Amino acid sequence: MMSRRLRRADVEEAAFRLGGAVRRTPVMTLAPEETGLDGQVALKLELLQHSGSFKARGALNSVLSLAPGTAAVCAASGGNHGGAVAWAAQRRGIAADVFVPATAPATKVERIRDYGARVHLVEGTVKEALTSCLDFSQAENAPLIHPYDAFETVAGAGTLGLELEEQVPEVDLVVVACGGGGLYAGLAASLEGVAQVQPVEPHRCPCLAAALAAGQRVEVAVGGVAVDSLGAASVGEIAFASAQESGVKPVLVADEEITAARLFLWQRLRILAEPGACVALASVLGGQTAIRAGQTAAVVISGGNNTTIPGPG
Repeated sequence: MMSRRLRRADVEEAAFRLGGAVRRTPVMTLAPEETGLDGQVALKLELLQHSGSFKARGALNSVLSLAPGTAAVCAASGGNHGGAVAWAAQRRGIAADVFVPATAPATKVERIRDYGARVHLVEGTVKEALTSCLDFSQAENAPLIHPYDAFETVAGAGTLGLELEEQVPEVDLVVVACGGGGLYAGLAASLEGVAQVQPVEPHRCPCLAAALAAGQRVEVAVGGVAVDSLGAASVGEIAFASAQESGVKPVLVADEEITAARLFLWQRLRILAEPGACVALASVLGGQTAIRAGQTAAVVISGGNNTTIPGPG
Protein backbone atom coordinates (compact mmCIF):
# COMPACT_ATOMS: atom_id res chain seq x y z
CA MET A 1 0.00 0.00 0.00
CA MET A 2 1.16 3.55 -0.74
CA SER A 3 2.20 5.38 2.41
CA ARG A 4 1.37 8.71 0.78
CA ARG A 5 -1.01 9.53 -2.06
CA LEU A 6 -0.01 11.97 -4.77
CA ARG A 7 -2.12 15.13 -4.57
CA ARG A 8 -2.62 18.25 -6.66
CA ALA A 9 -0.44 20.16 -4.17
CA ASP A 10 2.49 17.89 -5.10
CA VAL A 11 1.97 18.73 -8.78
CA GLU A 12 1.73 22.46 -8.03
CA GLU A 13 5.00 22.22 -6.11
CA ALA A 14 6.59 20.51 -9.11
CA ALA A 15 5.28 23.25 -11.41
CA PHE A 16 6.87 25.90 -9.19
CA ARG A 17 10.17 24.02 -9.20
CA LEU A 18 10.15 23.63 -12.97
CA GLY A 19 9.26 27.27 -13.57
CA GLY A 20 9.84 28.08 -17.21
CA ALA A 21 12.34 25.28 -17.79
CA VAL A 22 9.82 23.10 -19.63
CA ARG A 23 7.78 24.20 -22.61
CA ARG A 24 4.14 25.16 -22.35
CA THR A 25 3.13 22.96 -25.26
CA PRO A 26 0.32 24.06 -27.57
CA VAL A 27 -3.20 22.72 -27.96
CA MET A 28 -4.88 22.12 -31.32
CA THR A 29 -8.69 21.94 -31.26
CA LEU A 30 -10.48 19.80 -33.83
CA ALA A 31 -14.13 20.46 -34.66
CA PRO A 32 -16.56 17.52 -34.99
CA GLU A 33 -16.50 17.74 -38.79
CA GLU A 34 -12.74 17.09 -38.74
CA THR A 35 -12.99 13.90 -36.70
CA GLY A 36 -16.47 12.56 -37.41
CA LEU A 37 -17.19 12.62 -33.67
CA ASP A 38 -20.01 14.33 -31.81
CA GLY A 39 -17.84 16.50 -29.56
CA GLN A 40 -14.69 18.59 -29.83
CA VAL A 41 -11.22 17.11 -29.44
CA ALA A 42 -8.34 19.20 -28.14
CA LEU A 43 -4.93 17.68 -28.90
CA LYS A 44 -2.29 18.50 -26.27
CA LEU A 45 0.88 18.43 -28.38
CA GLU A 46 3.41 17.22 -25.86
CA LEU A 47 5.55 15.79 -28.64
CA LEU A 48 6.88 19.37 -28.92
CA GLN A 49 8.30 19.18 -25.40
CA HIS A 50 12.05 19.21 -24.70
CA SER A 51 13.57 15.81 -25.59
CA GLY A 52 10.51 15.03 -27.72
CA SER A 53 8.08 13.80 -25.07
CA PHE A 54 6.23 14.60 -21.85
CA LYS A 55 8.97 12.69 -19.98
CA ALA A 56 11.04 15.88 -19.74
CA ARG A 57 8.67 17.16 -17.05
CA GLY A 58 9.16 14.30 -14.62
CA ALA A 59 12.84 13.85 -15.40
CA LEU A 60 13.70 17.49 -14.72
CA ASN A 61 11.57 17.64 -11.59
CA SER A 62 13.42 14.56 -10.32
CA VAL A 63 16.85 15.98 -11.15
CA LEU A 64 16.04 19.33 -9.57
CA SER A 65 14.90 17.49 -6.42
CA LEU A 66 18.26 15.74 -5.93
CA ALA A 67 20.42 16.45 -2.91
CA PRO A 68 22.97 19.23 -3.43
CA GLY A 69 26.28 17.89 -4.66
CA THR A 70 24.82 14.95 -6.58
CA ALA A 71 27.24 14.40 -9.47
CA ALA A 72 25.54 11.67 -11.51
CA VAL A 73 22.25 9.88 -12.10
CA CYS A 74 21.10 6.78 -13.93
CA ALA A 75 17.87 5.66 -15.59
CA ALA A 76 16.26 2.72 -17.38
CA SER A 77 14.05 3.37 -20.35
CA GLY A 78 12.55 2.19 -23.60
CA GLY A 79 13.93 5.45 -25.02
CA ASN A 80 11.86 8.52 -24.16
CA HIS A 81 12.56 8.64 -20.42
CA GLY A 82 16.23 8.03 -21.12
CA GLY A 83 16.37 10.99 -23.47
CA ALA A 84 14.55 13.15 -20.94
CA VAL A 85 16.92 12.19 -18.10
CA ALA A 86 19.92 12.81 -20.34
CA TRP A 87 18.51 16.25 -21.22
CA ALA A 88 17.76 17.10 -17.59
CA ALA A 89 21.19 15.94 -16.41
CA GLN A 90 22.91 17.97 -19.11
CA ARG A 91 20.88 21.01 -18.10
CA ARG A 92 22.05 20.64 -14.50
CA GLY A 93 25.63 19.79 -15.49
CA ILE A 94 25.80 16.25 -14.08
CA ALA A 95 26.58 12.88 -15.63
CA ALA A 96 23.93 10.36 -16.71
CA ASP A 97 24.04 6.65 -17.49
CA VAL A 98 20.99 5.28 -19.30
CA PHE A 99 20.08 1.60 -19.68
CA VAL A 100 17.86 0.69 -22.63
CA PRO A 101 16.80 -2.56 -24.32
CA ALA A 102 19.05 -3.49 -27.23
CA THR A 103 15.89 -3.41 -29.39
CA ALA A 104 15.15 0.27 -28.62
CA PRO A 105 14.70 2.44 -31.73
CA ALA A 106 18.04 3.75 -32.96
CA THR A 107 16.70 7.30 -33.14
CA LYS A 108 15.85 7.22 -29.43
CA VAL A 109 19.26 5.80 -28.50
CA GLU A 110 20.99 8.47 -30.56
CA ARG A 111 18.92 11.18 -28.89
CA ILE A 112 20.15 9.98 -25.48
CA ARG A 113 23.77 10.13 -26.66
CA ASP A 114 23.23 13.56 -28.21
CA TYR A 115 22.44 14.91 -24.74
CA GLY A 116 25.76 13.59 -23.45
CA ALA A 117 24.64 10.50 -21.56
CA ARG A 118 26.38 7.14 -21.64
CA VAL A 119 24.12 4.44 -23.10
CA HIS A 120 24.10 0.83 -21.91
CA LEU A 121 22.29 -1.59 -24.24
CA VAL A 122 20.70 -4.49 -22.38
CA GLU A 123 19.31 -7.71 -23.85
CA GLY A 124 15.61 -8.09 -23.04
CA THR A 125 12.90 -5.57 -22.23
CA VAL A 126 12.64 -2.46 -20.05
CA LYS A 127 12.34 -4.83 -17.09
CA GLU A 128 15.85 -6.21 -17.69
CA ALA A 129 17.17 -2.71 -18.35
CA LEU A 130 15.77 -1.59 -15.00
CA THR A 131 17.41 -4.52 -13.22
CA SER A 132 20.79 -3.61 -14.73
CA CYS A 133 20.25 0.03 -13.83
CA LEU A 134 19.47 -0.84 -10.21
CA ASP A 135 22.70 -2.80 -9.98
CA PHE A 136 24.63 0.14 -11.44
CA SER A 137 22.93 2.61 -9.10
CA GLN A 138 23.98 0.64 -6.05
CA ALA A 139 27.53 0.02 -7.27
CA GLU A 140 28.16 3.62 -8.35
CA ASN A 141 26.02 5.41 -5.74
CA ALA A 142 24.18 7.18 -8.53
CA PRO A 143 20.51 7.99 -7.84
CA LEU A 144 18.10 6.17 -10.15
CA ILE A 145 15.50 8.40 -11.82
CA HIS A 146 12.51 6.06 -12.12
CA PRO A 147 10.54 6.36 -15.38
CA TYR A 148 7.04 6.20 -13.89
CA ASP A 149 6.86 5.17 -10.24
CA ALA A 150 8.52 7.89 -8.16
CA PHE A 151 6.67 10.86 -6.67
CA GLU A 152 8.98 13.40 -8.31
CA THR A 153 8.55 11.79 -11.74
CA VAL A 154 4.78 11.54 -11.49
CA ALA A 155 4.32 15.01 -9.99
CA GLY A 156 6.39 16.49 -12.79
CA ALA A 157 4.33 14.66 -15.41
CA GLY A 158 1.18 16.00 -13.77
CA THR A 159 2.13 19.59 -14.57
CA LEU A 160 0.76 18.87 -18.04
CA GLY A 161 -2.68 18.76 -16.42
CA LEU A 162 -2.30 22.20 -14.85
CA GLU A 163 -1.52 23.60 -18.30
CA LEU A 164 -4.51 21.85 -19.85
CA GLU A 165 -6.84 23.29 -17.23
CA GLU A 166 -5.72 26.79 -18.24
CA GLN A 167 -5.63 26.15 -22.00
CA VAL A 168 -8.92 24.25 -22.27
CA PRO A 169 -11.03 25.44 -19.30
CA GLU A 170 -14.13 23.70 -20.68
CA VAL A 171 -12.43 20.27 -20.71
CA ASP A 172 -14.35 17.51 -18.97
CA LEU A 173 -12.49 14.44 -20.21
CA VAL A 174 -8.74 13.86 -20.66
CA VAL A 175 -7.64 10.77 -22.56
CA VAL A 176 -4.08 9.55 -22.07
CA ALA A 177 -1.95 6.54 -22.96
CA CYS A 178 -0.85 4.40 -20.03
CA GLY A 179 2.35 2.36 -19.86
CA GLY A 180 3.75 2.29 -16.33
CA GLY A 181 1.11 4.88 -15.53
CA GLY A 182 3.15 7.89 -14.47
CA LEU A 183 1.44 10.37 -16.76
CA TYR A 184 -2.01 8.94 -16.04
CA ALA A 185 -1.43 9.18 -12.27
CA GLY A 186 0.00 12.69 -12.53
CA LEU A 187 -3.01 13.88 -14.52
CA ALA A 188 -5.43 12.16 -12.15
CA ALA A 189 -3.86 14.11 -9.27
CA SER A 190 -3.63 17.48 -11.01
CA LEU A 191 -7.15 17.31 -12.49
CA GLU A 192 -9.00 15.77 -9.56
CA GLY A 193 -12.39 17.48 -9.35
CA VAL A 194 -11.77 19.21 -12.69
CA ALA A 195 -12.00 16.51 -15.37
CA GLN A 196 -12.26 12.75 -15.75
CA VAL A 197 -8.97 11.14 -16.75
CA GLN A 198 -9.28 8.04 -18.95
CA PRO A 199 -6.22 5.77 -19.31
CA VAL A 200 -5.80 3.81 -22.56
CA GLU A 201 -3.52 0.81 -23.09
CA PRO A 202 -2.54 -1.25 -26.12
CA HIS A 203 -3.99 -4.75 -26.06
CA ARG A 204 -0.41 -6.02 -26.09
CA CYS A 205 0.77 -3.86 -23.15
CA PRO A 206 -2.14 -4.21 -20.69
CA CYS A 207 -0.39 -3.90 -17.33
CA LEU A 208 -2.99 -1.66 -15.64
CA ALA A 209 -5.92 -3.71 -16.91
CA ALA A 210 -4.25 -6.92 -15.72
CA ALA A 211 -3.49 -5.46 -12.29
CA LEU A 212 -7.03 -4.24 -11.75
CA ALA A 213 -8.43 -7.61 -12.85
CA ALA A 214 -6.11 -9.43 -10.43
CA GLY A 215 -6.58 -6.97 -7.56
CA GLN A 216 -2.83 -6.51 -7.34
CA ARG A 217 0.10 -5.49 -9.49
CA VAL A 218 1.15 -8.33 -11.77
CA GLU A 219 3.64 -8.80 -14.57
CA VAL A 220 2.45 -9.16 -18.14
CA ALA A 221 4.14 -10.03 -21.40
CA VAL A 222 4.47 -6.95 -23.61
CA GLY A 223 4.85 -6.39 -27.34
CA GLY A 224 3.36 -4.59 -30.31
CA VAL A 225 3.87 -1.30 -32.11
CA ALA A 226 3.96 0.83 -28.95
CA VAL A 227 6.16 -1.37 -26.79
CA ASP A 228 9.17 0.97 -26.81
CA SER A 229 7.20 3.70 -25.01
CA LEU A 230 4.43 1.76 -23.21
CA GLY A 231 6.14 -1.57 -22.55
CA ALA A 232 6.24 -1.62 -18.74
CA ALA A 233 5.90 -5.21 -17.50
CA SER A 234 3.88 -4.06 -14.48
CA VAL A 235 2.01 -0.87 -13.70
CA GLY A 236 3.51 1.49 -11.15
CA GLU A 237 2.35 1.43 -7.56
CA ILE A 238 1.32 5.09 -7.71
CA ALA A 239 -0.82 4.58 -10.82
CA PHE A 240 -2.35 1.37 -9.51
CA ALA A 241 -3.38 3.05 -6.26
CA SER A 242 -4.88 5.97 -8.19
CA ALA A 243 -6.87 3.70 -10.49
CA GLN A 244 -8.16 1.59 -7.60
CA GLU A 245 -9.28 4.64 -5.68
CA SER A 246 -11.06 6.25 -8.63
CA GLY A 247 -12.57 3.04 -9.98
CA VAL A 248 -11.45 3.87 -13.52
CA LYS A 249 -11.24 1.06 -16.08
CA PRO A 250 -8.60 1.34 -18.80
CA VAL A 251 -9.64 1.20 -22.42
CA LEU A 252 -7.73 -1.23 -24.66
CA VAL A 253 -6.89 -0.64 -28.33
CA ALA A 254 -5.39 -2.88 -31.00
CA ASP A 255 -2.15 -2.24 -32.88
CA GLU A 256 -4.13 -1.64 -36.07
CA GLU A 257 -6.13 1.11 -34.38
CA ILE A 258 -2.95 2.74 -33.07
CA THR A 259 -1.43 2.69 -36.55
CA ALA A 260 -4.61 4.18 -38.02
CA ALA A 261 -4.59 7.02 -35.46
CA ARG A 262 -0.95 7.74 -36.27
CA LEU A 263 -1.81 7.88 -39.97
CA PHE A 264 -4.72 10.25 -39.20
CA LEU A 265 -2.38 12.66 -37.41
CA TRP A 266 0.14 12.62 -40.23
CA GLN A 267 -2.19 12.77 -43.24
CA ARG A 268 -4.78 15.16 -41.82
CA LEU A 269 -2.64 17.41 -39.60
CA ARG A 270 0.99 16.72 -40.54
CA ILE A 271 1.70 15.81 -36.91
CA LEU A 272 4.40 13.14 -36.78
CA ALA A 273 3.80 11.27 -33.53
CA GLU A 274 5.32 7.99 -32.43
CA PRO A 275 2.99 4.97 -32.10
CA GLY A 276 2.74 5.10 -28.31
CA ALA A 277 1.66 8.73 -28.51
CA CYS A 278 -1.30 7.74 -30.69
CA VAL A 279 -2.85 5.22 -28.31
CA ALA A 280 -5.19 7.68 -26.60
CA LEU A 281 -6.37 9.12 -29.92
CA ALA A 282 -6.92 5.59 -31.25
CA SER A 283 -9.51 4.98 -28.54
CA VAL A 284 -11.32 8.20 -29.42
CA LEU A 285 -11.34 7.71 -33.18
CA GLY A 286 -12.31 4.05 -32.76
CA GLY A 287 -15.18 4.82 -30.40
CA GLN A 288 -13.89 2.91 -27.36
CA THR A 289 -13.74 6.25 -25.55
CA ALA A 290 -17.01 7.99 -26.35
CA ILE A 291 -17.14 11.76 -26.91
CA ARG A 292 -20.67 13.04 -26.39
CA ALA A 293 -22.27 15.92 -28.26
CA GLY A 294 -21.26 19.18 -26.60
CA GLN A 295 -18.38 17.54 -24.77
CA THR A 296 -14.75 18.65 -25.04
CA ALA A 297 -12.14 15.94 -24.67
CA ALA A 298 -8.43 16.62 -24.43
CA VAL A 299 -6.22 13.93 -25.94
CA VAL A 300 -2.55 13.85 -25.02
CA ILE A 301 -0.15 13.32 -27.95
CA SER A 302 2.71 12.39 -25.70
CA GLY A 303 5.81 11.97 -27.88
CA GLY A 304 7.35 12.38 -31.30
CA ASN A 305 10.56 10.38 -31.31
CA ASN A 306 9.97 8.53 -34.56
CA THR A 307 11.75 6.20 -36.91
CA THR A 308 9.40 6.29 -39.92
CA ILE A 309 6.79 8.44 -41.62
CA PRO A 310 3.49 6.51 -41.71
CA GLY A 311 1.61 5.62 -44.85
CA PRO A 312 2.06 6.82 -48.41
CA GLY A 313 2.19 10.47 -47.47
